Amino acid sequence: MSDSKAPINVDRLVNHARTLFGIELQARQQRAFSLMAAELLAWNEQVNLTAITDPDQIEIRHFLDSISVVRAVKFRPEQRVIDVGSGAGFPGLPLRILHPQIALTCLEATGKKIDYIRHVANLLEMPDVVAVHSRAEEIGQEAAHRESYDVALARAVARLPVLAEYLLPLLKIGGRMVAMKGESAAQEASDAQAALRLLGGEMRRLIPIELPEVAETHYLVLIDKVAASPAQYPRRAGIPSRKPL
Repeated sequence: MSDSKAPINVDRLVNHARTLFGIELQARQQRAFSLMAAELLAWNEQVNLTAITDPDQIEIRHFLDSISVVRAVKFRPEQRVIDVGSGAGFPGLPLRILHPQIALTCLEATGKKIDYIRHVANLLEMPDVVAVHSRAEEIGQEAAHRESYDVALARAVARLPVLAEYLLPLLKIGGRMVAMKGESAAQEASDAQAALRLLGGEMRRLIPIELPEVAETHYLVLIDKVAASPAQYPRRAGIPSRKPL
């Protein structure tokens, strides 16, 4: 663990979690967030995990941003949750800290980031967190993953028409997709209507999220899975991004 940068201000994180989201972080959860911040900074000196290296910005743009998903999903024990394009474990790992009974899978195509997710999950004593080194187009056609999740999450992965093809085939009917977006959210939601109809998704709403010291409004785009996704979707790796539905 690096000593060159201080970890996050835990008291500030506690206050923000309470005032913004009505969440009371317990001592165990506070320690977990502090440890995760320290490990992110330490690993980032060797592996490019994140461009955000200021501890205050880690708190806001990684931890609080991840926690904001509680506005869109009422997490329940044993729900299967998949974080697609998880990167350094966001938003999945912070949500797993808050809700230790969910069954979390982190999907990431970069091997070094998968190594980091597994390392942090081990440090945080989360042996049941599954880190899958693959792409959404591939696991979306695998029986172990296809139409088997209750919640599918993604942050900063792709525009919504593409993201729908990645996430909706992974969801059970009745499941929920949450796309974490910036100020382009409304336009992307409009652009994705044809893809949603084809893939069995139905737009529910956009939830605006205001974070401290962040000028732009963030949005949670909520899409419910209302019908089965046709078997040919997702298409082969690379095609969804090259030829969006």
